[in-house]
Amino acid sequence: MVATAALVAVATVSVPRTGQVPPPPDFGPTAPAQAVTPERRAGATGPRPWRDPDVAQQASLPQRVLIRDVGLDAPVRPVGVTGQGAMAVAADPAVAGWYRFGPAPGGPAGSAVLVGHVDSDTGALGEFAAHYDVRPGARVEVRRAGAEPAVHRVVSRATVAKDDLPSSTFRRTGPPALTLITCAPPFVPEEGGYLADPVVTAEPSPA
Repeated sequence: MVATAALVAVATVSVPRTGQVPPPPDFGPTAPAQAVTPERRAGATGPRPWRDPDVAQQASLPQRVLIRDVGLDAPVRPVGVTGQGAMAVAADPAVAGWYRFGPAPGGPAGSAVLVGHVDSDTGALGEFAAHYDVRPGARVEVRRAGAEPAVHRVVSRATVAKDDLPSSTFRRTGPPALTLITCAPPFVPEEGGYLADPVVTAEPSPA
């Protein structure tokens, strides 16, 4: 893909897509594989997400995501599904994509998904390069249209193979959560690009 989900003030040098800059060792263990086979494609991530046109009409849509601990500050734009059935990603590496067919951040149930590029085609860092530095306890603020910001606290982070992104990432029931996703090496062009997804999960928190 590229990309939360997620999320520095890392070095200001460009990072070539050579698979030489993995997430830090303490980012988290690889999550167990799920019985879901996603599309593997550059610019997309995860299992085929459930597409529900009605969900796109939610009020209080996300406008901006901030994680001050790591210097993340990105506008949020809605994204949908590619022709191959995978979640799309905003083309601009400075922009976070919100999966508009799922719950919105701050909603009463389900996993709201934000995704962003870790770098650009030139190797310049994207806004979600900060994702590598996010730690449990970090405050995630999602500013919304016509509503107070939705505030979350990071509770976990893990790296999963792109083929093994859990189907629960796109759940629309159960306790509310915010899921932020980006990409990580190895980068294998002939297999569609980055082959790993660092995933950060946050839960609602009092402002």
